[in-house]
Amino acid sequence: MHTLISGADALRIPLAVEQVEQFGVYAALLAEWNQKMNLTAITDWEGVQTKHFLDCLVGLPLIAEEIGASLPPKRSLDCIDIGTGAGFPGLPLKIAWPGLKLTLVDGTAKKIRFLNEVARALALENVETVQGRAEELGRHHRFRGQFDLVTARAVARLNTLAEYLLPFVRRGGLAVIYKGPGAAEEFIEARKAIELLGGETVRFAPVQAPMLDEERRILLIRKERKTPKRYPRQQGLPRKNPL
Repeated sequence: MHTLISGADALRIPLAVEQVEQFGVYAALLAEWNQKMNLTAITDWEGVQTKHFLDCLVGLPLIAEEIGASLPPKRSLDCIDIGTGAGFPGLPLKIAWPGLKLTLVDGTAKKIRFLNEVARALALENVETVQGRAEELGRHHRFRGQFDLVTARAVARLNTLAEYLLPFVRRGGLAVIYKGPGAAEEFIEARKAIELLGGETVRFAPVQAPMLDEERRILLIRKERKTPKRYPRQQGLPRKNPL
């Protein structure tokens, strides 16, 4: 895991030997399960370290800075990762930030089984998996307005994603959105939705994941006001008719 170690060092994220070993087990499980189901197109060892692990960890320094914490943060915050798929960005953030209380949400039962196996194999504490859709869970009292951090990576366009994520964020909390090329155009489209849903953009930053040449941006949205009760709308509407 030399690439991961070197990249984490460049990001000033300290990783203990046990954490590096956890990333190694995670990568091995990803390759193993990917033979049985479609988790990711990236399965080579180097690609997993750079395009998955480091690409997720690149957001941690920005989060720490925004909440006024060191790396890794010592604070124990509640985080929910929407549309997590194979666990990105939630699980890499959890491994690097052990105190994080993490809920992983995905609509596919097979992916939930994979995530449960990873959490078990890595002996991760305070990790919960939930099968469901953001439009439904975002209206449920158990999830709505309950999280300090809400994360998503490569799930939908920003104007749709704002409606998925902001209902979960408690006032004063953050939505942390990982985006690639085209993010600037999407952000222009999404500004109305962000304001309508109670958010305020605090950072829209280009980031450089170590050993990756591809363009990346991270959007941080702080929840300033309650999201109106009518949002999120019914299943499918945020994609079909974005705000």
